[in-house]
Amino acid sequence: MSKAIRLYEHGGADRLRWEDYPVPAPGKGEVLVRHSAIGVNYYDIYVRSGLYPQALPTGLGNEAAGNVVAVGKGVRGFRVGDRVAYQGAAGAYAEERVIAADLLVKLPRDLSVEQAAAVLLKGLTAWCLLRRAYPVRRGSVVLVTAAAGGVGLILGQWARALGATVIGVVGSGAKAALAKRSGCRHVIVGYEGMAAKVRSYTKGKGVDVVYDGVGKDTFMAGLDCLKPLHLMVSFGNASGAVPPVSPLELMRRGSLFLTRPTSADYLRDPATRRRAARELFSQIRRGKIRVVIGQRFALRDAALAHAALEGRQTTGSILLLP
Repeated sequence: MSKAIRLYEHGGADRLRWEDYPVPAPGKGEVLVRHSAIGVNYYDIYVRSGLYPQALPTGLGNEAAGNVVAVGKGVRGFRVGDRVAYQGAAGAYAEERVIAADLLVKLPRDLSVEQAAAVLLKGLTAWCLLRRAYPVRRGSVVLVTAAAGGVGLILGQWARALGATVIGVVGSGAKAALAKRSGCRHVIVGYEGMAAKVRSYTKGKGVDVVYDGVGKDTFMAGLDCLKPLHLMVSFGNASGAVPPVSPLELMRRGSLFLTRPTSADYLRDPATRRRAARELFSQIRRGKIRVVIGQRFALRDAALAHAALEGRQTTGSILLLP
Protein backbone atom coordinates (compact mmCIF):
# COMPACT_ATOMS: atom_id res chain seq x y z
CA MET A 1 0.00 0.00 0.00
CA SER A 2 0.98 3.57 -0.65
CA LYS A 3 -0.58 6.92 0.15
CA ALA A 4 -2.29 8.98 -2.55
CA ILE A 5 -4.73 11.81 -3.13
CA ARG A 6 -7.98 10.51 -4.64
CA LEU A 7 -11.06 12.25 -6.04
CA TYR A 8 -14.54 10.71 -5.74
CA GLU A 9 -16.72 13.68 -6.68
CA HIS A 10 -16.18 16.95 -8.51
CA GLY A 11 -16.14 20.19 -6.58
CA GLY A 12 -13.86 22.32 -4.43
CA ALA A 13 -10.49 21.53 -2.90
CA ASP A 14 -12.26 19.90 0.07
CA ARG A 15 -13.19 17.00 -2.23
CA LEU A 16 -9.58 15.72 -2.23
CA ARG A 17 -9.05 12.60 -0.11
CA TRP A 18 -5.75 11.42 1.42
CA GLU A 19 -5.90 7.65 1.69
CA ASP A 20 -4.16 4.29 1.31
CA TYR A 21 -3.88 3.17 -2.28
CA PRO A 22 -2.77 -0.27 -3.55
CA VAL A 23 0.24 -0.16 -5.88
CA PRO A 24 0.55 -3.18 -8.18
CA ALA A 25 3.79 -4.66 -9.47
CA PRO A 26 4.76 -3.20 -12.85
CA GLY A 27 3.52 -5.17 -15.85
CA LYS A 28 4.95 -5.51 -19.31
CA GLY A 29 6.40 -2.21 -20.51
CA GLU A 30 5.86 -0.56 -17.13
CA VAL A 31 7.99 0.68 -14.25
CA LEU A 32 7.29 1.50 -10.61
CA VAL A 33 8.39 5.03 -9.67
CA ARG A 34 8.77 6.37 -6.14
CA HIS A 35 8.05 10.08 -6.29
CA SER A 36 10.31 12.67 -4.70
CA ALA A 37 8.45 15.74 -5.97
CA ILE A 38 5.11 16.29 -7.72
CA GLY A 39 4.03 19.30 -9.76
CA VAL A 40 0.72 21.11 -9.27
CA ASN A 41 -0.94 22.63 -12.33
CA TYR A 42 -4.19 24.35 -13.27
CA TYR A 43 -5.06 21.23 -15.24
CA ASP A 44 -5.44 19.41 -11.90
CA ILE A 45 -8.00 21.99 -10.78
CA TYR A 46 -9.93 21.68 -14.04
CA VAL A 47 -10.17 17.91 -13.50
CA ARG A 48 -11.15 18.32 -9.84
CA SER A 49 -13.86 20.86 -10.67
CA GLY A 50 -15.27 18.84 -13.55
CA LEU A 51 -14.36 21.39 -16.26
CA TYR A 52 -12.26 18.65 -17.86
CA PRO A 53 -14.44 15.53 -17.48
CA GLN A 54 -12.69 12.44 -16.17
CA ALA A 55 -14.20 9.21 -14.92
CA LEU A 56 -14.38 8.97 -11.12
CA PRO A 57 -12.90 7.88 -8.82
CA THR A 58 -9.52 9.02 -10.07
CA GLY A 59 -6.10 10.16 -9.01
CA LEU A 60 -4.95 13.69 -9.75
CA GLY A 61 -1.76 15.23 -11.06
CA ASN A 62 0.10 14.83 -14.33
CA GLU A 63 3.70 15.67 -13.46
CA ALA A 64 6.27 14.17 -11.09
CA ALA A 65 9.89 13.09 -10.68
CA GLY A 66 11.59 10.42 -8.64
CA ASN A 67 13.41 7.11 -8.87
CA VAL A 68 12.68 3.81 -10.60
CA VAL A 69 12.24 1.13 -7.92
CA ALA A 70 11.04 -1.80 -10.08
CA VAL A 71 11.00 -2.63 -13.80
CA GLY A 72 8.47 -4.79 -15.65
CA LYS A 73 9.14 -7.20 -18.50
CA GLY A 74 10.19 -5.81 -21.85
CA VAL A 75 11.34 -2.44 -20.54
CA ARG A 76 14.48 -1.14 -22.19
CA GLY A 77 16.47 1.95 -21.34
CA PHE A 78 15.49 2.12 -17.66
CA ARG A 79 16.76 0.30 -14.59
CA VAL A 80 16.28 0.43 -10.85
CA GLY A 81 17.76 3.61 -9.40
CA ASP A 82 17.36 5.80 -12.50
CA ARG A 83 16.17 9.33 -11.82
CA VAL A 84 13.18 9.99 -14.07
CA ALA A 85 10.33 12.41 -14.65
CA TYR A 86 7.10 12.41 -16.62
CA GLN A 87 4.13 14.55 -17.55
CA GLY A 88 0.75 13.84 -19.06
CA ALA A 89 -0.23 10.75 -17.02
CA ALA A 90 -3.01 11.14 -14.44
CA GLY A 91 -2.26 9.86 -10.94
CA ALA A 92 0.87 11.76 -9.92
CA TYR A 93 -0.47 12.80 -6.50
CA ALA A 94 0.87 9.62 -4.91
CA GLU A 95 3.92 8.38 -3.05
CA GLU A 96 4.46 5.67 -5.67
CA ARG A 97 2.82 4.71 -8.95
CA VAL A 98 3.16 2.32 -11.88
CA ILE A 99 3.55 4.04 -15.23
CA ALA A 100 4.33 3.11 -18.84
CA ALA A 101 8.06 3.36 -19.50
CA ASP A 102 7.39 5.20 -22.78
CA LEU A 103 6.15 8.20 -20.80
CA LEU A 104 9.38 8.64 -18.82
CA VAL A 105 12.38 10.82 -19.52
CA LYS A 106 15.73 10.39 -17.80
CA LEU A 107 17.07 13.34 -15.88
CA PRO A 108 20.49 14.80 -16.62
CA ARG A 109 22.85 14.77 -13.64
CA ASP A 110 22.74 18.53 -13.22
CA LEU A 111 18.94 18.73 -12.94
CA SER A 112 17.38 18.03 -9.54
CA VAL A 113 14.17 16.04 -9.12
CA GLU A 114 12.48 19.14 -7.70
CA GLN A 115 13.46 21.16 -10.75
CA ALA A 116 12.19 18.40 -13.03
CA ALA A 117 8.84 18.10 -11.24
CA ALA A 118 8.47 21.88 -11.30
CA VAL A 119 9.29 22.34 -14.95
CA LEU A 120 8.52 19.32 -17.14
CA LEU A 121 4.79 19.73 -17.82
CA LYS A 122 5.00 23.51 -17.93
CA GLY A 123 8.20 23.43 -19.96
CA LEU A 124 6.87 20.97 -22.53
CA THR A 125 3.69 23.04 -22.73
CA ALA A 126 5.89 26.05 -23.48
CA TRP A 127 7.76 24.00 -26.11
CA CYS A 128 4.47 23.16 -27.84
CA LEU A 129 3.37 26.79 -27.77
CA LEU A 130 6.66 28.38 -28.83
CA ARG A 131 7.98 25.75 -31.22
CA ARG A 132 4.82 24.30 -32.77
CA ALA A 133 1.59 26.27 -32.23
CA TYR A 134 3.34 29.50 -33.27
CA PRO A 135 7.07 29.12 -34.04
CA VAL A 136 8.65 32.14 -32.35
CA ARG A 137 11.79 33.50 -33.95
CA ARG A 138 14.12 36.46 -33.62
CA GLY A 139 12.13 39.66 -34.00
CA SER A 140 8.77 38.17 -32.97
CA VAL A 141 6.66 40.26 -30.60
CA VAL A 142 4.65 38.12 -28.17
CA LEU A 143 2.14 38.76 -25.42
CA VAL A 144 2.01 36.41 -22.43
CA THR A 145 -0.84 36.63 -19.93
CA ALA A 146 -0.30 35.27 -16.40
CA ALA A 147 3.37 36.01 -17.05
CA ALA A 148 4.36 35.30 -13.43
CA GLY A 149 2.70 31.89 -13.35
CA GLY A 150 4.34 28.52 -13.88
CA VAL A 151 3.97 28.37 -17.67
CA GLY A 152 4.18 32.13 -18.08
CA LEU A 153 7.62 32.39 -16.49
CA ILE A 154 8.99 29.72 -18.80
CA LEU A 155 7.33 31.22 -21.87
CA GLY A 156 8.86 34.62 -21.17
CA GLN A 157 12.37 33.31 -20.65
CA TRP A 158 12.31 30.90 -23.59
CA ALA A 159 10.76 33.44 -25.97
CA ARG A 160 13.46 35.95 -25.04
CA ALA A 161 16.13 33.29 -25.64
CA LEU A 162 14.67 32.81 -29.12
CA GLY A 163 15.09 36.53 -29.81
CA ALA A 164 11.52 37.71 -29.24
CA THR A 165 10.29 40.85 -27.55
CA VAL A 166 8.00 39.77 -24.71
CA ILE A 167 5.14 41.77 -23.21
CA GLY A 168 3.81 40.21 -20.03
CA VAL A 169 0.55 40.71 -18.15
CA VAL A 170 0.35 39.99 -14.41
CA GLY A 171 -2.44 40.24 -11.88
CA SER A 172 -0.67 42.35 -9.25
CA GLY A 173 2.25 44.68 -8.74
CA ALA A 174 3.95 42.12 -6.52
CA LYS A 175 4.32 39.82 -9.54
CA ALA A 176 5.59 42.46 -11.96
CA ALA A 177 9.23 42.34 -10.84
CA LEU A 178 9.35 38.56 -11.22
CA ALA A 179 7.95 38.76 -14.74
CA LYS A 180 10.44 41.49 -15.59
CA ARG A 181 13.32 39.31 -14.43
CA SER A 182 11.95 36.41 -16.46
CA GLY A 183 12.08 37.70 -19.98
CA CYS A 184 9.46 40.44 -20.22
CA ARG A 185 10.62 43.74 -21.70
CA HIS A 186 7.31 45.34 -20.74
CA VAL A 187 4.97 44.31 -17.92
CA ILE A 188 1.32 45.30 -17.65
CA VAL A 189 -0.28 45.08 -14.20
CA GLY A 190 -3.96 44.19 -14.34
CA TYR A 191 -6.16 43.41 -17.30
CA GLU A 192 -8.01 46.70 -17.59
CA GLY A 193 -6.76 48.69 -20.57
CA MET A 194 -4.48 45.82 -21.63
CA ALA A 195 -5.04 46.26 -25.37
CA ALA A 196 -4.38 50.01 -25.31
CA LYS A 197 -1.14 49.51 -23.41
CA VAL A 198 0.02 46.80 -25.81
CA ARG A 199 -0.74 49.08 -28.76
CA SER A 200 1.29 51.81 -27.08
CA TYR A 201 4.29 49.53 -26.56
CA THR A 202 4.14 48.32 -30.17
CA LYS A 203 3.54 51.78 -31.71
CA GLY A 204 0.08 50.78 -32.80
CA LYS A 205 1.09 47.61 -34.63
CA GLY A 206 0.05 44.94 -32.13
CA VAL A 207 1.76 41.63 -31.44
CA ASP A 208 2.43 38.57 -33.57
CA VAL A 209 1.00 36.06 -31.11
CA VAL A 210 -0.91 36.08 -27.82
CA TYR A 211 -0.28 33.19 -25.43
CA ASP A 212 -3.31 33.38 -23.14
CA GLY A 213 -3.46 31.17 -20.08
CA VAL A 214 -6.04 33.29 -18.22
CA GLY A 215 -9.12 32.70 -20.39
CA LYS A 216 -12.41 34.48 -19.76
CA ASP A 217 -10.99 37.72 -18.34
CA THR A 218 -8.39 38.33 -21.07
CA PHE A 219 -9.52 36.56 -24.23
CA MET A 220 -11.33 39.37 -26.06
CA ALA A 221 -8.76 41.97 -25.02
CA GLY A 222 -6.09 39.58 -26.26
CA LEU A 223 -7.70 39.51 -29.69
CA ASP A 224 -7.52 43.32 -29.72
CA CYS A 225 -3.75 43.11 -29.15
CA LEU A 226 -3.00 41.17 -32.35
CA LYS A 227 -1.74 42.31 -35.71
CA PRO A 228 -4.05 41.41 -38.61
CA LEU A 229 -3.57 37.84 -39.87
CA HIS A 230 -1.91 36.75 -36.62
CA LEU A 231 -2.62 34.16 -33.97
CA MET A 232 -4.39 33.86 -30.61
CA VAL A 233 -3.19 30.79 -28.69
CA SER A 234 -5.69 30.11 -25.90
CA PHE A 235 -4.16 27.45 -23.66
CA GLY A 236 -5.61 27.98 -20.18
CA ASN A 237 -8.67 28.98 -18.17
CA ALA A 238 -7.31 30.45 -14.93
CA SER A 239 -10.22 32.93 -14.74
CA GLY A 240 -12.77 30.55 -16.24
CA ALA A 241 -13.50 29.07 -19.64
CA VAL A 242 -13.74 31.42 -22.61
CA PRO A 243 -17.42 31.96 -23.56
CA PRO A 244 -18.51 31.01 -27.09
CA VAL A 245 -17.10 33.46 -29.63
CA SER A 246 -18.36 34.15 -33.13
CA PRO A 247 -15.89 33.69 -36.01
CA LEU A 248 -16.97 37.18 -37.10
CA GLU A 249 -14.99 38.57 -34.14
CA LEU A 250 -11.83 37.22 -35.79
CA MET A 251 -12.77 38.76 -39.13
CA ARG A 252 -13.53 42.19 -37.63
CA ARG A 253 -10.10 42.37 -36.04
CA GLY A 254 -8.14 41.62 -39.19
CA SER A 255 -8.78 38.01 -40.25
CA LEU A 256 -7.19 36.61 -37.12
CA PHE A 257 -6.41 32.96 -36.40
CA LEU A 258 -7.34 31.09 -33.22
CA THR A 259 -6.09 27.81 -31.79
CA ARG A 260 -6.83 25.96 -28.54
CA PRO A 261 -3.95 23.46 -28.31
CA THR A 262 -3.27 20.64 -25.90
CA SER A 263 0.22 19.27 -25.43
CA ALA A 264 -1.15 15.73 -25.58
CA ASP A 265 -1.67 16.14 -29.33
CA TYR A 266 1.78 17.60 -29.94
CA LEU A 267 3.60 15.06 -27.75
CA ARG A 268 1.87 11.78 -28.66
CA ASP A 269 5.07 10.27 -30.03
CA PRO A 270 7.62 9.28 -27.34
CA ALA A 271 10.53 10.35 -29.56
CA THR A 272 9.02 13.83 -29.97
CA ARG A 273 8.38 14.08 -26.23
CA ARG A 274 11.98 13.19 -25.39
CA ARG A 275 13.36 15.56 -28.04
CA ALA A 276 11.27 18.36 -26.55
CA ALA A 277 12.52 17.47 -23.05
CA ARG A 278 16.13 17.58 -24.26
CA GLU A 279 15.55 21.06 -25.70
CA LEU A 280 14.00 22.16 -22.41
CA PHE A 281 16.83 20.72 -20.30
CA SER A 282 19.39 22.34 -22.62
CA GLN A 283 17.82 25.77 -22.08
CA ILE A 284 17.96 25.23 -18.32
CA ARG A 285 21.61 24.10 -18.37
CA ARG A 286 22.57 27.11 -20.51
CA GLY A 287 20.94 29.43 -18.00
CA LYS A 288 18.30 30.62 -20.45
CA ILE A 289 15.46 29.26 -18.30
CA ARG A 290 15.52 29.59 -14.52
CA VAL A 291 13.21 27.19 -12.73
CA VAL A 292 11.20 29.16 -10.17
CA ILE A 293 9.71 27.08 -7.36
CA GLY A 294 7.43 29.45 -5.51
CA GLN A 295 5.74 27.14 -3.02
CA ARG A 296 6.11 23.66 -1.50
CA PHE A 297 3.39 21.70 0.30
CA ALA A 298 3.27 18.24 1.83
CA LEU A 299 1.48 15.80 -0.48
CA ARG A 300 -1.24 15.26 2.13
CA ASP A 301 -1.92 19.02 1.95
CA ALA A 302 -2.76 19.08 -1.76
CA ALA A 303 -6.03 20.87 -0.97
CA LEU A 304 -4.06 23.82 0.44
CA ALA A 305 -1.97 23.96 -2.74
CA HIS A 306 -5.14 24.02 -4.86
CA ALA A 307 -6.64 26.79 -2.77
CA ALA A 308 -3.50 28.91 -3.09
CA LEU A 309 -3.35 28.42 -6.86
CA GLU A 310 -7.04 29.18 -7.37
CA GLY A 311 -6.70 32.26 -5.17
CA ARG A 312 -3.86 33.56 -7.37
CA GLN A 313 -1.60 33.62 -4.32
CA THR A 314 1.26 31.80 -6.05
CA THR A 315 4.18 32.57 -8.33
CA GLY A 316 6.22 30.12 -10.34
CA SER A 317 5.73 26.40 -9.78
CA ILE A 318 4.08 24.61 -6.87
CA LEU A 319 5.42 21.29 -5.58
CA LEU A 320 3.92 18.56 -3.45
CA LEU A 321 6.47 16.61 -1.43
CA PRO A 322 5.63 13.02 -0.37
